[in-house]
Amino acid sequence: MGMADVPVRDDDVTSLREVTMHRLFAHQTLRRCAAALVLPAALVAALAAAPPGAAAPSADPLAGVVGSVAGLAGIVLPATYGPETAIVVLGYGLLPDGTMRPELGNRLHAALIQALMSPASPVIVTGGNPRNGVTEAQVMADWLNVRGVARQRLHAETEAGSTVQNAEFSARMMAALGVSEAVLITSADHMRRALDNFVAAGIPVVATMTPDVAPLWAEPYGSEK
Repeated sequence: MGMADVPVRDDDVTSLREVTMHRLFAHQTLRRCAAALVLPAALVAALAAAPPGAAAPSADPLAGVVGSVAGLAGIVLPATYGPETAIVVLGYGLLPDGTMRPELGNRLHAALIQALMSPASPVIVTGGNPRNGVTEAQVMADWLNVRGVARQRLHAETEAGSTVQNAEFSARMMAALGVSEAVLITSADHMRRALDNFVAAGIPVVATMTPDVAPLWAEPYGSEK
């Protein structure tokens, strides 16, 4: 009996599948780990190269540097949008002392990536519910500003106390800014409800982003020291 005639057992197929999946996982993990080391440095270099007082890094150098490194690492980056598209980040309840809960930090890591990839887009952070004298939106705006998002790009909506109000009040702010569409950023388990509310408020949502699909290099770049 030739090799082509040798029967393949089910356990052989299972074993081969397991080996293949293990190799793929290991390969992807190595590429992502490399990106986690290299991409933050590329971003820092691009930001440092901007002249003092600049509103934001220019779109082409930043997207070019990050995109090139990410391409080598096999990472798919968020799409780039222009000034007609707002990046809208939904808040999450603060701790009693006015500091962020981890879930809000996760949302902001995702927002940071989208903001850096779309440097012409205004960023709306929405959330009221003050704790210790500060609102969700104020804390969010400060967090993003410290990590390189220009203050003039940041628009804090500080009154919303629910997802419905996040959508309604963001729609008003977008109209005032002359912005026609939005990239919506919130947690994965909150996205369906948020998307429904934003569509009901008349906001064309062209993309969504959640922390679980943000590139792995977001966290080391934006993490607390």
